[in-house]
Amino acid sequence: MNSAPSATNTHKGPPPAAPKLPRLRDLSGPRQALLRLFQTINFGHVDGLEVRGGEPVFNPAPLVFIELKLDAEDGRREEHDLGNFDLRVEALRLLAELDGLGDGIPPGAG
Repeated sequence: MNSAPSATNTHKGPPPAAPKLPRLRDLSGPRQALLRLFQTINFGHVDGLEVRGGEPVFNPAPLVFIELKLDAEDGRREEHDLGNFDLRVEALRLLAELDGLGDGIPPGAG
């Protein structure tokens, strides 16, 4: 005879939904503008971007460097023309860095 308690499933209904990813429109205007800027430059970097209260500031304008890939097609990102989309993990990490920075210039951006 088995004296171990048996596991019972008391949950009724559908399984819980996966956590919802933030979407572009969930962000402030400056954060949306920063992600759109990165979409536009595709390969490159931004120097001198100021951050105040965790929000990117575009006045004064940062320097934008675009790297051309001469050995490959440099097409537009598929989400570039979308009005809204789920944010990728890389974008979420960037936004977390801005939150942690508070005020200043992100490392490597100055």
